[in-house]
Amino acid sequence: MATQKNSPPNISTEDPEKSPLEALIVDNDESHAQVVAESLQRVGFVCQVAGSGPLGAQMIDENLFDVIITDLVMNDVDGLDILARAKATLPNCEVILMTGHGSIPSAVSAMQQGAFNYLLKPLKLDQLRVIAQRAGESARLRSTNVELQRRLDEKYGFEGVIGDSPKMRAVIERLRRIAPTNASVLIQGETGTGKELVAQSLHQNSPRKNQPFVALNCAALSENILESELFGHIKGAFTDASTDRVGKFQFAHNGTMFLDEVGDMPMATQIKLLRVLENGEITRVGSNDPIKVNVRVLSATNRNLEESIESGDFRSDLYHRLKVVTIRLPNLHERSQDIPILVDHFIKQFSASHQKRIKGMSVDARKRILAFDWPGNVRQLRNVIESMVVVDYDGLLDVDDLPEELSDQPEPATEPSGNSLATLVGKSLEDIEKLFVAETLQATAGNREEAAKMLGIGERTLYRKIKEYEL
Repeated sequence: MATQKNSPPNISTEDPEKSPLEALIVDNDESHAQVVAESLQRVGFVCQVAGSGPLGAQMIDENLFDVIITDLVMNDVDGLDILARAKATLPNCEVILMTGHGSIPSAVSAMQQGAFNYLLKPLKLDQLRVIAQRAGESARLRSTNVELQRRLDEKYGFEGVIGDSPKMRAVIERLRRIAPTNASVLIQGETGTGKELVAQSLHQNSPRKNQPFVALNCAALSENILESELFGHIKGAFTDASTDRVGKFQFAHNGTMFLDEVGDMPMATQIKLLRVLENGEITRVGSNDPIKVNVRVLSATNRNLEESIESGDFRSDLYHRLKVVTIRLPNLHERSQDIPILVDHFIKQFSASHQKRIKGMSVDARKRILAFDWPGNVRQLRNVIESMVVVDYDGLLDVDDLPEELSDQPEPATEPSGNSLATLVGKSLEDIEKLFVAETLQATAGNREEAAKMLGIGERTLYRKIKEYEL
C-alpha cells in the first residue's frame, strides 16, 4: 500500500528537538492501521502506514522513525520480526506491540526483547496516544544522548578518549588516522593513562568493530597458562588438560586482540607470538596442526622496550612487528589542561551509574584536584571522582567529599604566586584584575571554561579580558 506522509498543522520542523515525532504503523488490517495513524496525527505525529509485515520491514530499512507500532500476529513477517529489525536498524527507535488477548504471553516475551510496551486490542485511543508520546520522548532522549556523546567526542575526543590539550589532540588525530587500518599498534604510557581505552576505541572505529575484541594481561599469568590462554591446547597436552580449549587468538578471529603489558611476556611465548604475526597461524599447546587466524594485534606496555631489547628480555624482531604504529599516551601531569574536562565527564558518568543528583563541584575542591600530582593518572582521577559522587550527600562535590590522599594535601595558595596582598597595594584595579586572570588561566592549564568558573564570570567576558590584556 502506498502511504502519504501527513505533517500536522502549526508545527515548525526547523528545530530538530521540536520537530514532530515520526511513527510507523504496521498492521495487516489496513483500516485499523489508518485509525491508529489518524489518532496519533491529532497529537502531532507524522505517520506512515504499512499494510503488511514485509512492507513494514522494507520501510524500516529506508526511513527513520521515532516510534513503531506493530501488530504482533501477522503473516510472513510478524511483530517480533519487526521488533528485531527495528532494534538492529534503528537503535534509538521505540517499538509498541498491538496484540489480542490470546497472544499476551508472546507480547510479554517481546517486552523482554526490548519492546517499549504492548496494547490490547481493541485499542483505547487515549491510552494509545499517551503511550506513543512516552515512547517518542524516550526515543528522542536516547537520540539526544547519542548526539551529545558525538559532540563531546567531536569537541574533546575520540570514542571515549577525551582531551583538549595539545598532546591529547595529537594523540586523537593519530587515532582517527590509524583506526580504519589493519596495522599493528604499540600503545605506550604509564599505568593508568588509558591504554586499554585507546585499544577499544581503535577497534570500535575499525572495519572489525562488529567482531570480537579480546583483551589479555600478559603480566598476570605464568608462562604455561599464558600460552594456553593465547593459543589454546588439546586434551592431554598437560596434566590438567582434560578437554580441548580454544585460545584467545582463535576466539578473536576476524576481530582485534589486545595484549596488555606485552613487555612482560616470556621469551618462549614471544617466539610463538612472532610466528602468529608473520604467518597468521597459531598452534595449540600439544598439537602440531596449524590453525589460520585473521586478527589485528594491538599491544601496550609501560616498559621501555628498547631497553628490554638491550638487556635481552625482549625480541627485537617482535618489537618491530608490534610497532608498525606507535602511540605514546602522556601522563596526566603532562596534560593537566584536560583535568577539568575529565572531571566533568566523570561526574556525569558516575552520577548516572550511581543514580545521584550532582549539581557540580565547588571551586575549592577543583583547586585541590588541579594542584594534585596524580601519580595514578586518569585511572586515579576517575576513582577519586567516583568516590566523591558515592559519599556526597548534598549534591555538591566539595572538599569534605575528597578521599584521604587529596584531603590531606595542603590547601593551594589563594594569593597569586609571588605576590602577597602587600605587593598589590598601589597597583591599579586593572593591573590586579589582569594578574588574577593570568594566574587563574595558569592554574587551570589554560582551560578557559574552568578559569571562567573559578573567576565567577562568563566565558565571553573572560575571552574579552584575555584579548584586552593580551594574555
